[in-house]
Amino acid sequence: MAVDTAATFEPVAADLPLVDETMQRVSEVEFEWLALLVKHVLAASGKRLRPALTLLAGKMFDYNLALLVPMAASVELLHTATLIHDDTLDKAALRRGLSTVHTVWDANTAVLFGDYMFAASAEMVSRTANVRAMRQFAQTVGIICGGELSQHYRAYDWQVTEEEYFRRIGGKTASLFALATESGAYLSGAPETAAQALGEYGYKLGLAFQIADDVLDLTSDEATLGKPAGGDLLQGNVTLPAIRFIAQAGSQNPIRRFLEAGRPADDLAVVLDAVRASDAPAAAMATARRYVDEAVAAIRGLPICAARESLTTLAAFTLERRA
Repeated sequence: MAVDTAATFEPVAADLPLVDETMQRVSEVEFEWLALLVKHVLAASGKRLRPALTLLAGKMFDYNLALLVPMAASVELLHTATLIHDDTLDKAALRRGLSTVHTVWDANTAVLFGDYMFAASAEMVSRTANVRAMRQFAQTVGIICGGELSQHYRAYDWQVTEEEYFRRIGGKTASLFALATESGAYLSGAPETAAQALGEYGYKLGLAFQIADDVLDLTSDEATLGKPAGGDLLQGNVTLPAIRFIAQAGSQNPIRRFLEAGRPADDLAVVLDAVRASDAPAAAMATARRYVDEAVAAIRGLPICAARESLTTLAAFTLERRA
């Protein structure tokens, strides 16, 4: 049975609109074109998973919305900023079914606007006046950039190892999930052991989420994804299901030929068919399932409450989502 994210968010559902309102205030600027940019990217936002994680983590302790709302908004704005830069570097045309910033405007505008959103997210986290939150935020930005650089410099290399892959997604994705959950805990007065447990939960959840995303990229379609299937390989990014497929197929495999031949569009369908016919996607999802189990185990000792149950259910969502 598919996970109902709206029902899962129920313990914090009444407060999530406060996060949206806080984020929308970023568009209240002097320049009309900048306001249009903000509204454009926020319209393409997803299910608000990361802000929900921050609020749910805080809900288990002293639920302080004055601190949690700006922190949750900061996490989502940081995520949005990384997507703007990602899409520009990758020359991606679509994000969740909407045109990307660099295609509507231009690459220079997209880079500068991404920088603006980074600054907006930093200003938002400063509203917590919490040194630990600001330090973790800054460290997370650096970790994310390191993950992006790792991906950039190993692009088009079919021999990327699993170790390199996990280091990359740990930086690009899992670190942001950990920021969301750990900050939600300590901003709500959680004991240090609980904050660390929620940070581990977020990190493991982020790993599982990214693996599932990478599997979907190779096994789903554009109508479902809101962007072209096989986009990772088109950008030269070799992900876990591709790595597992290469290990089975050996050195003479269609992914190697595809990347070394300059990624001809006609050959992408051949690659996708071959990967889908193998057990590589299932093997990758088995790894994602292991990380989900570890995430749930990390919070098993925390207070039993609706928020903890929601976090457990959200972990299952990473394996069941279709886009």
